[in-house]
Amino acid sequence: MKTMKKSITFILALGMVSFSACNSTKQTENEDTQDSVVSVEEEVVHSSDSLSVEAFDIESIPVSNKDIGAFPFFTAPEGAAYINKAKPIDFDFMVFVAPNSIYEVEGKTFRAHVHPDRKSGKEISGRYLIKSYEDAIVKAGGVKVFEGKLSGERLKQYEDLCTYAGSNGSIDVWNNPIATYVIRRPDGNIYIALDKGRTNTTSIQIVQEQAFEQTIQKVVADNIVRDLAEKGKSILYINFDVDKATLKPDGKEAVNEIAKVLQQDQALKLSVEGHTDNTGNADHNKKLSEDRANAVVESLTGSGIDKSRLKSVGYGAEKPLVANDTEEGKAKNRRVELVKM
Repeated sequence: MKTMKKSITFILALGMVSFSACNSTKQTENEDTQDSVVSVEEEVVHSSDSLSVEAFDIESIPVSNKDIGAFPFFTAPEGAAYINKAKPIDFDFMVFVAPNSIYEVEGKTFRAHVHPDRKSGKEISGRYLIKSYEDAIVKAGGVKVFEGKLSGERLKQYEDLCTYAGSNGSIDVWNNPIATYVIRRPDGNIYIALDKGRTNTTSIQIVQEQAFEQTIQKVVADNIVRDLAEKGKSILYINFDVDKATLKPDGKEAVNEIAKVLQQDQALKLSVEGHTDNTGNADHNKKLSEDRANAVVESLTGSGIDKSRLKSVGYGAEKPLVANDTEEGKAKNRRVELVKM
């Protein structure tokens, strides 16, 4: 591979935006990338880890109103399949690589490895997979933003941000080139990344940008009373210090609301039951859930509630509400339940 500066020319429907860079690499398998996606001329300066380019501006990309279907928009190409039961996550992030920066994009997320479909007799290649996705992205109004191999400070920055490395859909940026794309849309910009260095597989990451929506509600006595009457139990998300049984200030406020319920109904007796997700050691999780349930009971008795009206138990990860296969699911499983006795 030669060594010199590279230039990346983005061909856009509304004009031309030019960037120049000096620290990405490109394998020969990428040399015939479609002009409809982007025109790329790049060679590498291995001695430089810095990147000096004009800032990437998403406003320069034309808005697409094309009908692209439901999230995650793209099926696996014929003869291929998404493995490991990949499915969308309502809110997560991906690390997006632009010519001049690397940053997180939050929103509805899909990350998956793409492998040959065992049920199909079709032989496929990595080139076939990449071209299939690039053609689909372009037809959806997308534009290639970056293609190359990260190194030096750029690679370290990616490593620092990519806390999901090793999980489903991770891109091997340590060994392979990466290609990133944007589809600019009025209902939320779509960011896509592809692993470009594999023989007959790839990995894809898709995020449609959207704002975070808070779903945690403040614990109030009326809600606890309603839940106990309707369901016989109330599920609470009480905040403790990380990996400890120490109540945070808002956790103490939640326990005060439990005390109000017990004060209003002197005949009420409650089992306070702690639960965790499945991260880490099972014995440790069970002990932590027991300690947290005890901490709630101790706080209630400190508020004047007779201890004979309370009991505490910890189940660890033995009774999940939902599967522990996403961060969202794990958050739902980390809870305290009040069960009417």
